[in-house]
Amino acid sequence: MRLSIRRPRGAALWRVLATAAGLLCAAALLPAVARADNPIVQTIYTADPAPLVYNGRVYLYTGHDEDGSTNYTMREWRVWSSADMVNWTDHGSPLSLASFSWASTNAWAGQAVYRNGKFYWYVPMTNRATGRMAIGVAVSTSPTGPFSDALGHPLVETGEIDPTVFIDDDGQAYLYWGNPNLWYVKLNADMISYSGSPAQIPLTTAGFGTRTGNASRPTLFEEGPWVYKRNGLYYNVFAARCCSEYIAYSTAPAPTGPWTFRGTVMPSQGASFTNHPGIVDFNGGSYFFYHNGALPGGSGYTRSVAVEKFSYNADGTIPTINMTTTGAPQVGTLNPYVRQEAETIAWESGVETEPAAEGGMDVGWIENNDYIKVKGVGFGAGAASFSAHVASATTGGRIELRLDGANGSLVGTCTVAGTGGWQTWTTVTCPVSGATGTHDLYLKFTGGSGNLFNVNWWQFTAAGGNSGGNLLTNAAMESGTSGWAVFGSGTLAANTAVVHGGSQSLLLTGRTASWNGPGQDVTSKLTNGKSYATSVWVRTQSGTPSAKVTLALTANGSTSYVQLTPAAAVNANGWTQLTGTATVSWTGTLTGATLYVETSAGTDSLYIDDASLQ
Repeated sequence: MRLSIRRPRGAALWRVLATAAGLLCAAALLPAVARADNPIVQTIYTADPAPLVYNGRVYLYTGHDEDGSTNYTMREWRVWSSADMVNWTDHGSPLSLASFSWASTNAWAGQAVYRNGKFYWYVPMTNRATGRMAIGVAVSTSPTGPFSDALGHPLVETGEIDPTVFIDDDGQAYLYWGNPNLWYVKLNADMISYSGSPAQIPLTTAGFGTRTGNASRPTLFEEGPWVYKRNGLYYNVFAARCCSEYIAYSTAPAPTGPWTFRGTVMPSQGASFTNHPGIVDFNGGSYFFYHNGALPGGSGYTRSVAVEKFSYNADGTIPTINMTTTGAPQVGTLNPYVRQEAETIAWESGVETEPAAEGGMDVGWIENNDYIKVKGVGFGAGAASFSAHVASATTGGRIELRLDGANGSLVGTCTVAGTGGWQTWTTVTCPVSGATGTHDLYLKFTGGSGNLFNVNWWQFTAAGGNSGGNLLTNAAMESGTSGWAVFGSGTLAANTAVVHGGSQSLLLTGRTASWNGPGQDVTSKLTNGKSYATSVWVRTQSGTPSAKVTLALTANGSTSYVQLTPAAAVNANGWTQLTGTATVSWTGTLTGATLYVETSAGTDSLYIDDASLQ
């Protein structure tokens, strides 16, 4: 519960720190805010990026440097995700030191990987019993958690840090870590145990370059290994030669070597004397994640994650990549006609995020002239109205909808009144005029002094009343059960007591099998061979192992099933978003297609709300 007078914000701290002479170097790295997209998170300080591509999105696992840190003050890990590499959604902190009963301090650099329907997150912490750094492993059925300690004790302990995990083509998984040495183990198929004993990879100058001036560390390898495979070649990208660190790499014909040093990837730059690499391929491009101290107040202990797109050289070598403030180009456009989380941000000024009582995160600490930039919004033929889910313990304020700048063309203004609490939510709607084509959207917040209101989500309605690409009828569940039916058995009814957005959700009771669920016929709306993005918010009455969205396709007398979203754990204490992208195909004539929500087990009653298929 929050008081009406809220705590000082990290974002507000920027305004104070920006006046300090010590920030001149950091400020020089930033162009006018409206043009900057790096670092990709500005609401908090982040470090040690570990990207994971899953189901059409990039999930980014980071550490969290506490505001004002003068050492590595890190107590939790955070998760972000993006479908376009520029607008990043904050999923909060699903894992912290408190998740491990045996850990005391130092929530440092980790990495997550997907296998066997689960997500495994390997993280280093200080073992309270020994006082040494150890590697723990947490597990979840969702990329955004919550994660829990898989073992109740360290997976491995050599007193060193920075785990990276890699699954080879033959299914063998490897865990690497180290500073000052480089260790590895072969993980078993369960991903929470290993065969044999920890072994060291020889740190030779041929394999990892030559360091001068430090007889105890003759090679350039410092820490932060990132191991992966591309075109049959194994890459080990690592932080080199502290301090200041730069990023270098080596390659090998096998996962444990012999390694050959290949050179520099990213020179040392910026206000941080450390760096940490993460590399993934996504949607036909290659992306390099790193951290620096480029935000106001940034330093070696208050770092920020950034990303660059790059292309490998023809011989497979990695080119030199420099830090920029522009960041990666956008992949596609953002659809404003489906519900968008307010914490999906390309750039912001003044706001922060926090857990919402409704589930997920919301944007708060909003003051006069703060704003959120959402990049590359595809309005198409035009928007007619805008809705936002808001809460305010004060008298509220206004949301100004502006294009291409915080003071750009004004296309709409929504007035937010007080709601009686920071988590007392209501939906406001206002007309929109002049929002056509593709633009950067600025949600500019105006009003009196102090904190104005919180925002949980927003959505535009297209001109002409269409859904702007959403193929589902009554997708917001505001028209009773219209368009929806029961797939299997049960009773479906509108519900006003428990809602995710707007004034209504749907509740299915009386399920007799786990595959029974609320569904909608989409036979006439599908195109053979097309990929569709799906989002449905779900909640259960008493808790269920996991839920997913499935498409039942009937063609030529037989039915096939396409899983549109990965299974995600659902509980009774809040809403869970099921999201995914899948290609739908069939042979012959399609005679029936039903999208429905099902569970992996049990017959819990299901709430659903705010669905989309596009």
